[in-house]
Amino acid sequence: MKRMSMSTEMRPATPGLEMRNMLQIFALALVISALSEWLGPLPIELGVGKVVLLPMIWALLIGLVLGLCAKRMPAPLKLSLHSQHLAAAVLSFALFLFIAKLGLLVGGSLPQLAEVGGGLALQELGNLVGCVALGMPVALLLGIKREAIGATFSIGREPGLAIIGERFGMDSPEGRGVLAEYITGTLVGAIFISLLAGFVSSLNIFHPLALGLGAGVGSGSMTAAAVGAIAAQHPEMADKIATFAAAANLIALTVGTYLTLFVSLPLAMRAYRFLEPILGRTSKAVASVQADKTADAAKAEAEELVHPPVLSLPMRLLCWVWVGLMVLIGNRIGHGVPMLEALPGVLLIIVAVLIGDLIYMGTRRMLPAVCWISFIAMAMTFPHTPYAAEVAALTGKVNFLAMITPMLTFAGLSLAKDIPAFRRLGWRIVVVSLMANAGVFLAATMISQTFVHTL
Repeated sequence: MKRMSMSTEMRPATPGLEMRNMLQIFALALVISALSEWLGPLPIELGVGKVVLLPMIWALLIGLVLGLCAKRMPAPLKLSLHSQHLAAAVLSFALFLFIAKLGLLVGGSLPQLAEVGGGLALQELGNLVGCVALGMPVALLLGIKREAIGATFSIGREPGLAIIGERFGMDSPEGRGVLAEYITGTLVGAIFISLLAGFVSSLNIFHPLALGLGAGVGSGSMTAAAVGAIAAQHPEMADKIATFAAAANLIALTVGTYLTLFVSLPLAMRAYRFLEPILGRTSKAVASVQADKTADAAKAEAEELVHPPVLSLPMRLLCWVWVGLMVLIGNRIGHGVPMLEALPGVLLIIVAVLIGDLIYMGTRRMLPAVCWISFIAMAMTFPHTPYAAEVAALTGKVNFLAMITPMLTFAGLSLAKDIPAFRRLGWRIVVVSLMANAGVFLAATMISQTFVHTL
């Protein structure tokens, strides 16, 4: 009976079942996202630091629990394996809305970025190179395979999820790697980077401003934690440290997204192809995993053969509209912005995504969809574009964090299917994630040290 159930799960779904599963995913995501925004942030004091469980984390955890407890849930809440794969497919396209929002911010900031100068942008290369240089060898030595690409090409924030999701799909090994990196970084990244930054600062090897630049890793929570630790060591320069960290973080969130796509990801793929035959084959962890084919591992490998559904353009448009509704509701509950007031901004974001996606298909996929969507969004708010100020004002009413919560809701609903794979990676992926985060901070700091005295 168990084998028959698995075979049935792997058959293509009928149109009626597909729509029923889609409606179930949409309804659950809407409720979870709204509930998470209502719960709000929960700060947890840990002595040496503080972790804040934001609504996005509540959404991810609630979705994960539903997936893990699917067999015990009533029919409306029971997530089948197909529904979980469908949630992963929706996630890949929902992330396009986040990329559009990022592009809208970039367009208005382009003149400011030009004034910052190339020196500050240079430290972003440290983020890219350091992440791969420190994370990839550790991953391969621990026996991790293609998941290492997703886990080490960046610190795994939202743009990284979108890039990997569009390039490989969130159901791929690379997708599992970047999602594992995201979860690890979200839950323990701030504590880790705070301890690391404080320790490195206490060594008095690097200039405080170089450390501040290194703290701008592209994650708000990790940047804040690192700045606090560095400023505690150099209170007389606290304001300057925070200022330079904010500038570096802006670059990491804007220019860094494109460098990640065109430099860091290809670098990680080349490093994997070069190092895996050298480090992977001699790894004891790999030998152990290959020799110990447990029942759970075998079942997980069988489940990985289930490919996510391919969504047509009308279905993608439906996804974007529904996620837009989720953003409006979350924006109202969590940030107090009336839905009608934020509606024009959400519609503009959807328009940018739709135009970028159509260009992507019309150009026969010459460039990734995230690039076209970013270019369209940046053009909409570039200061010399007609009505750019009005577009920026309207889209500015859509809170950045309110857009992330729906994305993490779909991530949570899709995550349970990957638990067997995460179990096989286990503690290894946590070590790799922390090494990647350390590489980002240390390499950016070292590069900044070479020119910080000219600032």
